[in-house]
Amino acid sequence: MATILRPLSYRYQWLYDSITRLSALAVGGEARFRQLALQGLPIDRETNILDLCCGAGQVTRFLTRLSERVTGLDASPKAIARAKKNVPQANYIEAFAEKMPFADNTFDIVHVSAALHEMNPEQFRQILQEVHRVLRSGGTFAIVDFHQPTNLFFVPGLAMFMWLFETETAWQLLKRDLIAELEKVGFEKCDRSLHAGGSLQVIHAQK
Repeated sequence: MATILRPLSYRYQWLYDSITRLSALAVGGEARFRQLALQGLPIDRETNILDLCCGAGQVTRFLTRLSERVTGLDASPKAIARAKKNVPQANYIEAFAEKMPFADNTFDIVHVSAALHEMNPEQFRQILQEVHRVLRSGGTFAIVDFHQPTNLFFVPGLAMFMWLFETETAWQLLKRDLIAELEKVGFEKCDRSLHAGGSLQVIHAQK
């Protein structure tokens, strides 16, 4: 069940942006947070990238500075409309992440930022399978999302944020072994780094 602040944050872009900027201070600011999962990825102007659950294009903006072949996908028509306005350089598709309208082996990189924690277990499983399907051999699935803090100092802040803005699926993600689930659907070389006292995880998983 969503908290009262969650729907408000999605209804009002200024509120969502303010929450994001405040939360991102833990990793050095919003710009750094938006690019956390992009660090170390081999991206050039011809790299075919999917920004999965792109929202209003917050990370899409950075991706289009690196590649001319960026596609944003989101199930929300409002989000897609905002993304088109904010980052017109990308292509956009309105569709569900668990049933993507792309051919097999289409993308070099699939990126997803702070969205997997919103999915129920069945959606979660389907999305991992779909990402594996649309990635080319040797391609990378780049993820940034919540993680159980390893530094106790960060526990109260993450708990407060989740109580105010998230649903039970976010709490469930903290208990998941995401590396094991990625390997189960066929990903290899799954590298994880932790940030903000362990409350954020960045994973690069290769097909």
